[in-house]
Amino acid sequence: MTRRTAFVYLLRCGDRSLYCGWTFDLKARLDAHRAGRGARYTRSRLPLEVAAVRELPDEASARREEARIKALSRTDKLALVAAWRAESP
Repeated sequence: MTRRTAFVYLLRCGDRSLYCGWTFDLKARLDAHRAGRGARYTRSRLPLEVAAVRELPDEASARREEARIKALSRTDKLALVAAWRAESP
């Protein structure tokens, strides 16, 4: 079985809340969210901006990371966004 690179992302919604999701195709998923075809949560909270993205080796890793992040408090999610941004080149 071929592994596909996956992405976990955090979006900052129009109401300043954070949404976490995962995908194989980041651009297509962001386009869907912005067009109101993404998650129900984001449809009513447009506009959206990417807060942070993390590349992972496969779907299983991305799903685990998404679940871990969704369990965090808002404060911890904001700290994660800051840490991911500090790591990116």
